Amino acid sequence: MQPQYPAEFAVEVDGAPVAVRAGQTVAAVLMSIGRTSWRSTRQHARPRGLFCGIGACFDCLLVVNDVPDVRACQRVVAPGDVIRTQHGAELPGGEA
Repeated sequence: MQPQYPAEFAVEVDGAPVAVRAGQTVAAVLMSIGRTSWRSTRQHARPRGLFCGIGACFDCLLVVNDVPDVRACQRVVAPGDVIRTQHGAELPGGEA
């Protein structure tokens, strides 16, 4: 059973509040605010974002609520989510 959220609510993206709609994925939210990259690769710090959109490629990884390696295309936003760019490999809690 899907949790029931208000039709619209706010989440935090890299420190800024962003209005979202219930049911949107993190990737959809980021694309709606013009973000095409929200992760850098472990080697060479190359920018990455949405690629396949179905959870197979792992290019869209980011940090949600201090949990790294969350696939933005698979994660549906929830009220109070704190979303941030992921830089290379990170441990839970933001440690590199």
